[in-house]
Amino acid sequence: MLTDSKVRSARSADRPLKLFDSRGLYLQVMPNGGRYWRFNYQFNGKYRTLALGTYPDVSLARARERHYEARRELAEGIDPGAAKQALSRDFETVARAWLAHWRPGRSERYADYVVSRLEGDIFPDIGARPVGELTAAEFRDAVRKVERRGASEIARRLLQNCGQIMRYAVANDLSPRNPVAEVKPSDILKARKKRNYPRVSARELPNLLRAIDSYAGGEHTRMALQLMALTFVRTSELIGARWPEFDLKESRWDIPAERMKMKTLHVVALSTQATAILERLQAISFDREFVFPGDLNPHKPMSNNTLLFALYRMGYRSRMTGHGFRGVASTILHEQGWPHEHIELQLAHQERNDVSAAYNHALYLKPRAEMMQAWADHLDRLRVHDGEAGQ
Repeated sequence: MLTDSKVRSARSADRPLKLFDSRGLYLQVMPNGGRYWRFNYQFNGKYRTLALGTYPDVSLARARERHYEARRELAEGIDPGAAKQALSRDFETVARAWLAHWRPGRSERYADYVVSRLEGDIFPDIGARPVGELTAAEFRDAVRKVERRGASEIARRLLQNCGQIMRYAVANDLSPRNPVAEVKPSDILKARKKRNYPRVSARELPNLLRAIDSYAGGEHTRMALQLMALTFVRTSELIGARWPEFDLKESRWDIPAERMKMKTLHVVALSTQATAILERLQAISFDREFVFPGDLNPHKPMSNNTLLFALYRMGYRSRMTGHGFRGVASTILHEQGWPHEHIELQLAHQERNDVSAAYNHALYLKPRAEMMQAWADHLDRLRVHDGEAGQ
């Protein structure tokens, strides 16, 4: 048996020296002065060596504790060397193993979005950290950094993904615990105020679309509801629209900052279906300023109640509002796997300054145009086929 004094005074002149303690535990003393704790053991008929640390960082007493834990694992049929190697795997390696396990059955677009978010926001901070050593504080700091740039919903989704990865690590003996499970999003991220608006479910959407198409009221009202379904802008943004805001040749609608809740320019990518509705409206506008003029005074915009009462007459009282189109579109587009940041930009949810607003619109306008065209095509399919609104 070794003693503290023997370990402290151990020296080797010209070749490695092994000082044995008990049951395979020994101190390997190197000519350069290095002293390393090792454990020789046999597993499945093969002789192996496990590194237990370096003296004096790991004392004799601590080396014996680690030796005892390794022997306990052996008694339970676990290779302590493999277990230690697993615990030392970095978070990125484990995350990519989880992605390979999780990806089947998910849309390619959604899976690629999750990968890009992890690569952009998580791996740079904790990707190289051993998965078994990560703490809740490290995950907290990583997602708070995302929250600080105004992407609170992305921060929440990333925290959820990290929890899934760590749960996978625990299930596969890659980590002794899941630190993400020890906290709730509300513990580390700011609460987002939400107002719930009545809205139909995805399965009810086809019937609503057909009801709008066959609405017997005013033509402007019918087309306003159709355009709202296609663009899911806020009701005030729709009814206040003026013709100079539209460039139908470029298929875009630039809503000026003074009409936006976030007080920054908002660009709406127009689908071919939305453009066709606007061309019809233009033909009956008679050079009026507003796209949706009021019935009593065409020099003022349509009233918000006009759309609400139209939904009432269609049988959707307390079931749908103009704002409800935004919630339905967000839910379905997320389920279809469209990138969260593209959906949020289209909804004009993200708070941003003038510089970031211009940058984001320029960066994402093309993919958002593709998303809006796919959304319009999806609504066309729903008019024909029931029951698969989220597919």
